Amino acid sequence: MKLITNTIRFACTIFAISLVAQAGAQDLQADNMLLFQRANGGWFKQFHGKAFKYDVEFTDAQKAEIAAEVQQGEATIDNEATTKEIKYLVKAYKKTNNQKYLEAAENGIRYLLKAQYKNGGFPQYYPDKSFYRAEITYNDNAMINAMKVLQDVAWKQNGLEVVNAELVAPAADAVTRGIDCILKTQIKVNGKLTAWCQQYDQSTLKPAKARAYELPSISGSETVGIVQFLMVQPNPSPAIKTAIKAAVEWLDAVKIVGYKVVEVPAPGTPKGMNRELSPDNTSTIWARYYDIDTNKPFFCNRDGIKIYSYQELDYERRNGYAWYGNWAQNLLTKDYPNWLQKNGG
Repeated sequence: MKLITNTIRFACTIFAISLVAQAGAQDLQADNMLLFQRANGGWFKQFHGKAFKYDVEFTDAQKAEIAAEVQQGEATIDNEATTKEIKYLVKAYKKTNNQKYLEAAENGIRYLLKAQYKNGGFPQYYPDKSFYRAEITYNDNAMINAMKVLQDVAWKQNGLEVVNAELVAPAADAVTRGIDCILKTQIKVNGKLTAWCQQYDQSTLKPAKARAYELPSISGSETVGIVQFLMVQPNPSPAIKTAIKAAVEWLDAVKIVGYKVVEVPAPGTPKGMNRELSPDNTSTIWARYYDIDTNKPFFCNRDGIKIYSYQELDYERRNGYAWYGNWAQNLLTKDYPNWLQKNGG
């Protein structure tokens, strides 16, 4: 009898655990993401004006402050905001079976769909259209990150196969329009396709200025993310192939061989170090900004005046922004050759 009773108790315990699992186990980061989600489905990138982490216990007072900020409605795809939450929440749902996580992720996807312009571009912020926030933004891979999430929805991959099936067709359409926007915004100089600017006017699709030091240009950084996205497209159209080949040709033409950026001690400076351009015959780098007409690398302080010497940058801008990088190294040496082999050269 005792054995039967214990067996029943054990069975009841297992059943109770199962019910909890069905109701949705908890995930601290996912729960915090629910706190920060805006009514429009998106997320912002800051709390109290600063970057923050989700893996902390917020006090009741902080939760009240979060709720107040959420009411302001600011949402963005900058700095992976919204896209990183969608991806994490789907993973949390698959681990915990908490339906709230999945619903939040789906609302995030709907936010991306609402934010996209009819021409296929994505603004950095939505619905805020003040200043440069309405511009189509490739800067820091903002639009490409959004496109990757929607592509995963459309292709039912990377965990996003669990989202509402009604989102699949709109996501596929969004990706198609996004690629069309990418092709239309590739900069042509003297009749020849080159690469892409960080941001574009949402109406004219012309290269645009964002922050004071982010001038119209051709980018050695953002171009790489765009090309990598185009290269994963199955059965690429002739237009996509042309865009990829032209951009790679441009990246190869503007590479800077024999230099690298180094940090050297600089006692008495705000960061105790200073970035310098140093000779290195093993290094290949690219500038963040190239003049559209001449392909000459340029830089800019917060006064918005274009300069052509790295050393002319103020200390704060030289050490607070990525003006050079080896962004295209793997693309040119590995990714592109592999793509060529698969797509017939």
